[in-house]
Amino acid sequence: MASRTPLLRRRTARLMQAGAVALATLAALLVHAPTAAAADVCGRQVGGDILVAYNATGGQGGPLGCPTTDELATPDGIGRYNHFTGGSIYWTPQTGAHPVWGAIRGKWESMGWETSELGYPTSGELTNPDGVGKRQTFQGGTVYWHPSHGAHPVWGKIGELWGQYGWEGGPFGYPTSDELWDEANRSVFQRYSKNNLSLFWSAGNGVEGCTGECVGYSGTTGTDWFREVRVEIPYGTSHVVVRAFPTEAGFHHARTDFQGGWYQMWSLAPYPNDVSQREHNSLYQQHACHAKFAAELLPGGWNTGESFDLESWRGDIGMEDATSLTKFLDHTCQWD
Repeated sequence: MASRTPLLRRRTARLMQAGAVALATLAALLVHAPTAAAADVCGRQVGGDILVAYNATGGQGGPLGCPTTDELATPDGIGRYNHFTGGSIYWTPQTGAHPVWGAIRGKWESMGWETSELGYPTSGELTNPDGVGKRQTFQGGTVYWHPSHGAHPVWGKIGELWGQYGWEGGPFGYPTSDELWDEANRSVFQRYSKNNLSLFWSAGNGVEGCTGECVGYSGTTGTDWFREVRVEIPYGTSHVVVRAFPTEAGFHHARTDFQGGWYQMWSLAPYPNDVSQREHNSLYQQHACHAKFAAELLPGGWNTGESFDLESWRGDIGMEDATSLTKFLDHTCQWD
């Protein structure tokens, strides 16, 4: 046994030396293999996914041009960014790296960059199906741009309803304002490009369809017989409340021309989605009832109030009962 001990010790020593060399080599590789190399571009450092995104736009010859900063950390400590002569690229581990430029970047900047409700970009700039407008998605919403209307963010339940009607390709068109506050209706609203329409959301204002949380839209272009139509949708339901505000002429003339008044009313605003035939019949019957039995009160005003209020959940009772004076004295256009 004594003659074999030195040999065993030598073998053990060689194995330990080999292991130490392997560990040292691995350590060296780890230290000298950064996850993404930075490049010197126009005298500034651009690296990692930001560099990849920059090169994808065409680098110095693309819309971003030369960098004006090195890569910097965002104030929240999560993201990284570089500014360029033509825009910026922002990166986070969750969203990746995306360029932001032009009017969309200007809007995002005015709102507070990534600290705003929009958060970080989640896409680059995209062209809309009409080939004219642009959009860019962010964590908290989307900014839409059109040469005639500028750049405006769309998000939340207003954005959700707008999407249900076909986004910018639908009856509302492009946003023409940011969200605004409507004190009279206790709601947030946003203006759109087609037919002077607005979409709105309310936590609840105690009126008709907005007694609780609601979304909806209104048209105020006006006709001879109507000055405004509001469609209010109690949030989370399939019901609608239509509040049509007649002009003085509308109160008088719709009495004998229910159908003409109905068509004028829907020239102000899109007819609501997903209304069943029963609901449609009921809405029309309520309109006819309000129009026929609108009575002028002294010293002013009308027995219907300032609007004809039509609720889709009321039954389909037929035009005969809806416009019968005898029946009216019982249901006053508000049957169950």
